[in-house]
Amino acid sequence: MQPVLPAVAAPSPVPATDVCAAIVTYHPQIELLDQVVAAIRPQVGRVRIFDNASPGEALDAYFQRLRGQGVEVFRSDRNVGLGSAINHAARAARAAGFAQLLLMDQDSIVDADMVAVLQRHLRQLQAQHPVAAVGPQFRDQRTGAVAPFVRIAFPLNRKLYGGPGQAIDCDFLITSGTLLPLEVLDTVGGMDEGLFIDNVDIEWSSRAKHHGYRLYGICDAGMQHRIGELEQVSRLIPYRTVVHSPTRLYYMMRNRIALYRRAEVPRRWAAQDLPRLLLKFVGTAVFLKPRRAYLKAMLRGLRDGLRGRDGPMPLEVD
Repeated sequence: MQPVLPAVAAPSPVPATDVCAAIVTYHPQIELLDQVVAAIRPQVGRVRIFDNASPGEALDAYFQRLRGQGVEVFRSDRNVGLGSAINHAARAARAAGFAQLLLMDQDSIVDADMVAVLQRHLRQLQAQHPVAAVGPQFRDQRTGAVAPFVRIAFPLNRKLYGGPGQAIDCDFLITSGTLLPLEVLDTVGGMDEGLFIDNVDIEWSSRAKHHGYRLYGICDAGMQHRIGELEQVSRLIPYRTVVHSPTRLYYMMRNRIALYRRAEVPRRWAAQDLPRLLLKFVGTAVFLKPRRAYLKAMLRGLRDGLRGRDGPMPLEVD
């Protein structure tokens, strides 16, 4: 039985001044990013963008316009990855006196009351347990389907959708939309910068749970989000799957191997994830094009994972 929180009044339009929103960007679509910023700005005390070395004169002009509107924009001269960007934003938020950090992707559009709902539930839940973070229940931008919260189990995860007023005690939260008290980082630590991109959220969530904190998905907090691209795997098989680039597949394979070895990551996660890794490897190599590029990237990822390599994907094969 999931806890049902008491009825609360409608959220106030006043922004949460103790919350700093951190948006990490990498080659963003300007029109979509503009929607992301417009949706989150009225809800928080400050918006800070960390851009991972995205080029383009149009983007330069857009960021300059945002600065004129009070948005902080930090542009890295190289791609340092998601974990490093979040850690940089967290340090900047703490130095500026903020108490909480809202993590955002460049393609996630929040509902008008999302931050207020998250913050209110966070305070109520903190009165009951140590809470590392809360996150919204997101809808797929393409289909409108509501994503479940997850409890790791074997042989299959438990998918929990909940309902109005519910806070779902879950095992991990996706990065985008996560609201976390910055003081939690003193105990749990920041994001693992070595993972670079994929599984950063699962690793940090597992570490937080290992330290005795809880994570909650808030059903009344909404957000639109998109993961990868949908593509039919074969003319013969009427099935659509999320397709990622060869570079993302490299990190997926490498980082999964890395997490299987982490003491903080539940063994049951590794036990039920390994078959999925194998299925993804075979399915991608057999059905998706360009097969050679996908296969090469995945094999490199598995090899580097077994070697314990982290950081950005190497440019050349050793």
